[in-house]
Amino acid sequence: MPRPRIALLSNPKSTGNLAQLSRIRDYCAEHPDIFHYEVERAEQIGDALRTIARVRPKMLIINGGDGTVQAALTEMYNGGHFGSESPPVAVLPNGKTNLIALDLGAQGDPIRALERLVEIAQGDLERYIVPRELIALRHGRDGDDRPVIGMFLGGAGLADTMLYCRHKIYPLGLPNSVAHVITAVALVAKLLLRVKAGFLPPDARPLSVSVREKGGMISGRFSVLAVTTLEKLLLSSEVAGSRSGGLKMLAVEERPASVLRAFVATLRGKLGRATLSGVHFEQADEISIEGENSDLILDGEMFRTQIGRPVILSPAQPLSFVRLAA
Repeated sequence: MPRPRIALLSNPKSTGNLAQLSRIRDYCAEHPDIFHYEVERAEQIGDALRTIARVRPKMLIINGGDGTVQAALTEMYNGGHFGSESPPVAVLPNGKTNLIALDLGAQGDPIRALERLVEIAQGDLERYIVPRELIALRHGRDGDDRPVIGMFLGGAGLADTMLYCRHKIYPLGLPNSVAHVITAVALVAKLLLRVKAGFLPPDARPLSVSVREKGGMISGRFSVLAVTTLEKLLLSSEVAGSRSGGLKMLAVEERPASVLRAFVATLRGKLGRATLSGVHFEQADEISIEGENSDLILDGEMFRTQIGRPVILSPAQPLSFVRLAA
């Protein structure tokens, strides 16, 4: 049997895998050069990566939603299972949220993406490799030495809306696209039309956000708080004028005019180029977020802010990823 050239780490509990995993298993059975390892809980990912490291794969493919990717990246960063030569990471389009997969050009049928990755692995990977800086999240400056690693953090009203969609809309069993449209309509009704109702997303809690390079702090209620290292921040638009590296932060105050300014600037590709009232775009090497019981979501994992114990975000050492479009 040939030595496995690709390792595939699957989470059967990921929403997309409920329908696709049997196809993926069949595909792997026909391709002995794929080492397929399945986990059902995040605590199993460490053992999975220790085993995968023994086969020295040319590429590690993660089959799950952003939460699965986040757990695997955290274990790769903290566990040291691959030594100084971690394999490049690819992500199949799966799960309810796929921001990381989209950033890497993986869309549509996961089997088609897997077939393409297998084809790429047969040749020189270099032209498909892209470095991605990661976010390291710690609670307080004297927090756990094992940071949580991810690529996209949503907070304030954005996190509340994500949780609203997860807990109120997804259980209706609608297609993802329909669920997202309903969530967007609910958000517009709340923010722009000022509709008040218990079935709409909740009001954002006050937050204080400080950026080390600026030395100042912005405080208030925000409709959107997003921090990422991804090339695309929101609405699949690249932030204009952004430098490479570091953390990119977008904070939009919870006022209809501010939300409209940010939305129009994004559509016109002007976000980050001009100063907009109520819209804050910053790039930094450290961001601190503090508030009373406000939710933050890092690639699917939820955290809660506390007064006196800020959440500290900083760049983590970059990892290599496989982008499907060279």
